[in-house]
This record gives sequence, structure tokens and C-alpha cells, in this order.
Amino acid sequence: MRQTLNHAIVQRAWPLIAVLAVAGASASFMFTLVVPIQAQLPELLKSPREATAWVVTITLLTSAVATPISGRLGDLFGKRKVIMLLLIALIIGNILAAASTNLTVLLVGRGLQGLMTGVIPLGIAVLRDQLPPKRIGGAVALISGSFGFGAALGLPISSFIAETMDWHALFWTAAVLGLALLALVAWIVPRDTVFATGGFDYIGAIGLSAGLTGILVAIAQGNAWGWASPATLAFGGGGVVVLLTWGAFEMRLKNPVVDLRVAARPTVLMTNLASVALGFAFFSSAVLFPQILQLPTSTEIGLGMSLMSIGFILAPAGLVQIAMAPMAARLNRNVGGRATLVTSAVVISFAYVLALLAATEIWQILLANALVGAGIGIGYASMPMLIMGAVHSTETGAANGLNSLMRALGTGSAAAVMGAILAGSSAGNSAPTAAGFQLGFAIALGATVTAGVLALCIPKPLPIHARAMDVSVRETELEENVSQH
Repeated sequence: MRQTLNHAIVQRAWPLIAVLAVAGASASFMFTLVVPIQAQLPELLKSPREATAWVVTITLLTSAVATPISGRLGDLFGKRKVIMLLLIALIIGNILAAASTNLTVLLVGRGLQGLMTGVIPLGIAVLRDQLPPKRIGGAVALISGSFGFGAALGLPISSFIAETMDWHALFWTAAVLGLALLALVAWIVPRDTVFATGGFDYIGAIGLSAGLTGILVAIAQGNAWGWASPATLAFGGGGVVVLLTWGAFEMRLKNPVVDLRVAARPTVLMTNLASVALGFAFFSSAVLFPQILQLPTSTEIGLGMSLMSIGFILAPAGLVQIAMAPMAARLNRNVGGRATLVTSAVVISFAYVLALLAATEIWQILLANALVGAGIGIGYASMPMLIMGAVHSTETGAANGLNSLMRALGTGSAAAVMGAILAGSSAGNSAPTAAGFQLGFAIALGATVTAGVLALCIPKPLPIHARAMDVSVRETELEENVSQH
């Protein structure tokens, strides 16, 4: 019986992992989908550039808000069900965007597309529920790497579509992808057998959404509005006040949308803080390297590449992230999540040291960006394992959703900070200067070192299999799942 059970688990493991990995890559693809047409949006939509900037911003906002909330919904009502609802939102959003002729409809569609990011922590939670402990590490590493993989490959794909077809074809393509994924999830992802107890905290969800929206709008629009402008201070300060009030309210609830008591556990807290720093380090490269490649050769540092060429130069970093999945799984298993996260910071530090020393040739940028991809592939694989080693299985979706939010705060902050640095260095010039890029690389290096120091502060984690369920109970659950599917 045991041999039959193991064979059945192995048979359905790879299709499950593959579908969830493609879903994660598709979520990140939504962020690079409009990059090739971003500069043309004011003309295409007959709207001012300040307004069309929201085509990118609104996806980031809905993504950050949806990630922790969808994780809690998945814990309560079933992860498979919530994944399918997010895919339906993705399909509707792309159809609206594909049929849009004005900015308002496009913004609604792009907002719905951002909800898809919630699939990543839900997919990780599904793997914890459905796979035996020894297979979880590699599967989680692959799902975590899929986000960078989708973003990296999304740029050349979307560039090709935008250059050869009408811009609406970008969204029709994404809608077809969503339909295919919905069918595959319905077919392959098993129904949930583990649920959290209690109701959904609607007031907490609204408070979290309002607070995050205020802070993220301030971050996203700070460069355009001015960091000391009344609008930036009102959104940022208001967001902080709302989140502080929300936190006090959540601490009084038995079943909050985000359990801050769980978030305050040393392992979870330090992992989340390291996630912010590592997210900052990751997205700094996504801002700095493309700018160097795209700026004209007449500038002090630019290489004058086309957008499609840039996509192909940067795409290997995504492939490296996926390739790091087996290594990350072995590191997690052999030395633990803490040491793996420290290793990630060391690898990314080498990338930024290289960029500080030399970032004037294509091969130098390709190598440095690949090192960032390798480090992120290792680090992002370790974070969910650290989180899952510190929380119960019924808290996995919400806890990983919060961790994904922390990464998003890091990436959003990096976009704002690096944008401000480059804008400041270009004052009086037509393009950013080499000194501006050097400062950006130095700050990114500092963030990477900070992530490594925070990782060293994480308590030694328990192995993922040393949790509340003992092995016999776990095998009984797996046997029941296999018999049902």
C-alpha cells in the first residue's frame, strides 16, 4: 500500500507543480505586459502622461492589497477555489483591457490583473498541503523562482507582440493564457482538505487595503508630486496612521485578516524584514540595468539598445532563477533556510560589487544581472520555507501572503528611490550620469548587506517536516487525497 501511495503522489506531483509555477510566472508577466507601450500610452489613450502612469501603478496597488487578503481567504474557504477566482479576475481584466478605448476602462482591467499575484502564496500553501515533506523544498523553490522567470521572459514576449501587432493583442494573449490556466487548475489542483476556522475579517481587510494604498501611492507618485508635497505627505502619513490603527484593531480580534501575533514571531518577523531588504535589492537591478542598456550612446553611460534587445539581454536572469531551484532546495534541506538566505545576500552582493567596478559593457551587465537572478532564486526559495517552519498549516496562505507583501514593499520602495536618484543626477542634463548609477548600485549593495544581517538574526528554524502533524497523520492525509483524485 505504501509503495502504491508513493507512486500516486509522484505521478500527480509534477503536473501540480508545473501548473502552479506557470500560474506564478503569469502573475509576474502582468507587470511587464505594458512596458513596451508605456511611453506611447498618452498618445494611444489621449490622456496626460501623469494619468497614464497609473496603468502601471494600479496593478502594483491591487497586487499588494490582494496578496495577504487572498492568502487568508484561501486558508478559510479553500486555496484551489480562491486561485480559480483570481484567474477569473485575470481573464475579465484582460478582456476589459483588450476592449478598452479609454483610460478608465484600461485602469479597471489592469487593476483586476494585479489580483493574480495572490496565486503565488496560495500555490505555495497548496504544495504544503498536497506534497510529502521531502518534495516541498524543491517545489517551493520552483514556484518562488517562477515570479522572476515570468517577469524576465515577459518583456521580450510583450515587446514582440507590441511591435508586430495592435497593442490590444497584448491583453487578448494574456486572456487566452488565463483561460488555459483556469482549465488546468480545475483539472489538476486537488480540492482542499485543510481549512482554517473562524470568519473573514472584512473590516480588517478594508483597513489593510486603505493603509497600504496610501503608502504605496505616496511611494509610486513621490517623484512626480515631490517627496515633500502635501499630496505625498497626506497619502504616506495617512497610510501609516491607518495601518497603526488597523494593527491595534487586529490585535483584539480572534480571527484577524492578518494575525500580527504570528507575524511577531521572531522567525516570521526577521524573515519579513529581510524580505523587504532583499526585494529592494532585487528591483534596484530592474531599474538600473535597463536604463543603462536603453540610454543613447551619446550619453556618458548608455548603450543604445532597443527594448526587445534589452528584454533578451535581461531574460537570462529569469532562467537562472528557475535553474537555482534544485540548488536552493538542497541548501534549505542541508544547511537550513537561514543560511540559505544569507547565501542569497552574498551572491547578490557580488553582483553589485561587479556593477560598481564595471557596468559599461553588455556582458558585464548580463553577468551582474544573472548573479542577481541567482541570488534571488536562492533567497526567494528560502523565505517560504522559513515561514512554513514557523506557522501551522492553516496559517500558511496568510503568512506567505504577508511575506509576499513585504517583498512588494521592498520592490516598490526600490523603484521610487532609484527613480529619485537617477532623476536627481540628471538635473541640468538630458540623462542620468554615471555618478547617479554608481550611487544607486551602492545603495542596492547596502540593502543586500542589510538583508544578510537580518537573515543572521533569524532563529535556527525547524525542518519543514517538524511541525504539528506527525508523519503518520501526514501520510494518512496524503492517502485520502490520492484516493479522492
